[in-house]
Amino acid sequence: MMSGHRAAEMRVSTIDVGGQRLRIAIQGGGGAGYPLLLLNGLGANLELFQPFIDQLDAGIETIRVDLPGAGESPAPPVPLRFRGLARLVARVLDQLTYGRVDVLGVSWGGALAQQFAHEYGDRCRRLVLVSTGTGAIMVPGRLSALLKMTNARRYQDPSYLASIAGGLYGGRLRSNPELAARFSREVRAGAPQGYLRQMLAAVGWTSIHWLHRLPQPTLILTGRDDPIVPCLNGGIMAWLIPDSRLHIFEDGHLGLVTSAEELAPIVRAFLTEGEGRQGGLTAW
Repeated sequence: MMSGHRAAEMRVSTIDVGGQRLRIAIQGGGGAGYPLLLLNGLGANLELFQPFIDQLDAGIETIRVDLPGAGESPAPPVPLRFRGLARLVARVLDQLTYGRVDVLGVSWGGALAQQFAHEYGDRCRRLVLVSTGTGAIMVPGRLSALLKMTNARRYQDPSYLASIAGGLYGGRLRSNPELAARFSREVRAGAPQGYLRQMLAAVGWTSIHWLHRLPQPTLILTGRDDPIVPCLNGGIMAWLIPDSRLHIFEDGHLGLVTSAEELAPIVRAFLTEGEGRQGGLTAW
């Protein structure tokens, strides 16, 4: 995919936050807006955001993290719940000397983004939730897809991931084997126990009882053909979050990557629009 914006150099480093080693990547910047923190899905490495970032205005500084147990960040010594992970994210921002940021989370990372916005409301200016839901209390995905999600093999065997991508993620990956193969080549397996520990973070977690208290303007992006997080969940979240808007796109769970040319301008417009918008649900 070709970007309409000149791609800025990605600056990758490893930091130590309270004994937890984390690989981070910072890209873009120089604009007048707020930095954008991106939180990835279950077991996913930070490189998977690249197609989206390539379509985003290079003036928006982006911060990516291989969360504990994913990519090149080791698993934590003990499993962390979302509250502990949100605290770790806040400490990452402190160490990198960032104050207030915008936050985008995808799938499992969308749950973490909700928790961060709830716990650290003063650090989160705007919130973008992609292909995610309210956790334990939500409209469940297809059983066949959820069973595949529990198997870390999808991050360890690229050929296996390519073979199941259509049924697992839906959308454009159903009919485009080349796109599925390209995506699978970008996946990097994390620490052996990392995938399981990230799964444990989500067990029993739900945001449904406090979403109505989120103060941030929130953009919700949901795919019409998402076997993992059905589209209806986006509507429920938009109804619960006071200052929210909903955009339904014609793709699947990985639409932020596979439909980056469509979704990046929508995210960019949301992040850079003027202040003063009033609450209420707006469907795009």
